[in-house]
Amino acid sequence: MDTEFINLTTENLANEHLCCIIRSKKPHPGVEAKRQWLSDRLNEGHVFRKLDAKATVFIEYAPLETAWVPINGDNYLYLYCLWVTGSYKGKGYGKVLMEYCLADAKEKGKSGICMLGAKKQKSWLSNQAFAKKFGFEVVDTTDNGYELLALSLDGTTPRFAPNVKTPGIESKELTIYYDLQCPYIHQNIEMIKQHCEESKIPVSFIQVDTLQKAKELPCVFNNWGVFYNGNFETVNLLDINYLMRILKK
Repeated sequence: MDTEFINLTTENLANEHLCCIIRSKKPHPGVEAKRQWLSDRLNEGHVFRKLDAKATVFIEYAPLETAWVPINGDNYLYLYCLWVTGSYKGKGYGKVLMEYCLADAKEKGKSGICMLGAKKQKSWLSNQAFAKKFGFEVVDTTDNGYELLALSLDGTTPRFAPNVKTPGIESKELTIYYDLQCPYIHQNIEMIKQHCEESKIPVSFIQVDTLQKAKELPCVFNNWGVFYNGNFETVNLLDINYLMRILKK
């Protein structure tokens, strides 16, 4: 099965599809933004491994030191995404991808792998129940229901950065922190902008465009974070119904 997978490299990045949004005709702005984001990450040890097919079957991880998340730890890998969807589910692809990441961590002498989770599974975070089958355990928590899961290989554990432990910002208006890692972010921003414009709701979008900004974020983050009335709401991308529920608070 391993021969069915390929890793993105600076050489093949321009020509390979990026799994999440598969378009055969015109370029998709979210996909092209991710392609550019990845081009800057691959030389930092970032891994994007996918099935060599037009499918959403991939894993994406990076050294924690260069991962755009407010998590502190030494010598860990951070698992951003592990997705298997559609007709590919239930065929063992997720297991193969997770085992690849684990083997890579061991080969590189890493202390372990960590990922963002939540007490109640979030639709935009990788499946925690699946990860726990491999030995991932909760090693840190926030008061608002998020968890840091880790599979430790040497007994050490990472921790959330102190800045996410009391998530709150001064601004009361709808505020969204984002980076360009996820191809769906572009269209989500356009949808929110349009709705807020039509409803005359003030909104701020803050692009996380450096590693330092990501490490200093005031909330947990995988590539997206929403605040309203100064309070942290979610890492989930929004649809109109979800957005309206937040704005009614």
